[in-house]
Amino acid sequence: MKIRLSKVMADRGLASRREADRLIAAGEVLVDGAVITELGVRIDPTANITLRCSSKSLPITVALHKSIGVVSTPDDLGKYPVAHTLLIPERCAHKPVKLPRLNVAGRLDIDSSGLLILTEDGTVASALIRPNSTVEKEYHVEVRGEITQPIIEQLSFGLSLDGKPLKHAQVEQIGQRRLRIVLMEGKKRQVRRMCQLVGLEVTKLMRVRIGGLKLGKLKYGQWKRLSKEEIDLLCMRVECV
Repeated sequence: MKIRLSKVMADRGLASRREADRLIAAGEVLVDGAVITELGVRIDPTANITLRCSSKSLPITVALHKSIGVVSTPDDLGKYPVAHTLLIPERCAHKPVKLPRLNVAGRLDIDSSGLLILTEDGTVASALIRPNSTVEKEYHVEVRGEITQPIIEQLSFGLSLDGKPLKHAQVEQIGQRRLRIVLMEGKKRQVRRMCQLVGLEVTKLMRVRIGGLKLGKLKYGQWKRLSKEEIDLLCMRVECV
């Protein structure tokens, strides 16, 4: 039985159905080597599908180095600057591009800094924030209080928030008052609340990696559009060594 091409693409994680239709109309989808431009076309579900996406046809995803004092999404009172307002040409680390409306995929609270992803690609957003996501998020955390091995073990496994047990975390001490914490979930203010449960107070928090994509040399307030290769890194699950 033949199935609509856009559904097959969505099932394989190549694009959301809406994005698949856009790519098909742009002539960027090949089925068994032939370019398909007809929307609604049905194909054999085992057919070979490839994309010849140019950077212009790919949905836009950007990485932003969010600063402290900036909110990820608008607050009710409008008191603080919002992350998307930083996406201006003067702050672009590379050649600036005209940006559509982008959605935040995995917030950072106002007191935290580091890697923030904004995207128009529903597939990317889903990979990062769906409840069963296995994409790692790495944080470097400075705390007030004594770090001990029992505390590290508690942070790694055994804590609960909002009445639900947390997934295993990777936790190690990287300085007298510094921790490296890797999570595969993103509850509201999770790192701060975890530390509070074990008697530590977070004084500084920075997200330095999502999946295989690192914050790297992006300066405070800088942003860049991600390439297809960087998006692939972003959405992959990486075991830290």
